[in-house]
Amino acid sequence: MKPDSWSAQLWSETEPIFAAILAHPFLTGLTDGSLDGDVFAHYVAQDVHYLRDYARALSIVSAKAPTMADTAMFARHAAEVFDVEMSLHNSLLPQLGLDPAAIDATPVAPTTRAYTSYLIATTYSGSFADGLAAVLPCYWIYAEVGRKLLERGSSDPRYQKWIDSYGGEEFAKTVAEVLELADRTGPTLQPDDEAVARGHFVTTSRYEWMFWDAAYRREQWPV
Repeated sequence: MKPDSWSAQLWSETEPIFAAILAHPFLTGLTDGSLDGDVFAHYVAQDVHYLRDYARALSIVSAKAPTMADTAMFARHAAEVFDVEMSLHNSLLPQLGLDPAAIDATPVAPTTRAYTSYLIATTYSGSFADGLAAVLPCYWIYAEVGRKLLERGSSDPRYQKWIDSYGGEEFAKTVAEVLELADRTGPTLQPDDEAVARGHFVTTSRYEWMFWDAAYRREQWPV
């Protein structure tokens, strides 16, 4: 990441959010093994719900991409959400006492609903740059979290499997593709358009913290 690149500018806006994410007890509990298994199960269930809509958001971004190569990239990433990340969840489900039927029966929690609704609305109604900025934090923050947590490791094999998936080289390559596109896109934007896109990046970065926090609290609808 070049210091003067658009991605560097975006990251500088959200460094305090990323620091708060790393310090969250959900993530510290992953590495020291203290995270309650029921909390992790709640997270996995909500993440399955989230990823279904995230794949849809990526498909919308794909349709708006400026080149066929970029369209193909996002279409491939949308498919990989199911091929790679869903297979990770499926391998974890038996260890967490869950099965696909139990996941489907689990209500979508308020924060999950809010985050995915924001993604779908932004990618559908906004520009390509808006959609790109909105979906980018999920890629980038997970890669950085995985990298940081990989350095620490986990005493719980379930949590280590999750860390290995997001901290590995394959996921890092996927994220690098999107960052390269972001750095091609940012300089083409007018100042007002860039500010709007940057605002979406900050908002969905906040939603990333909120998603882990909601899982830690095993968030339910209050009424």
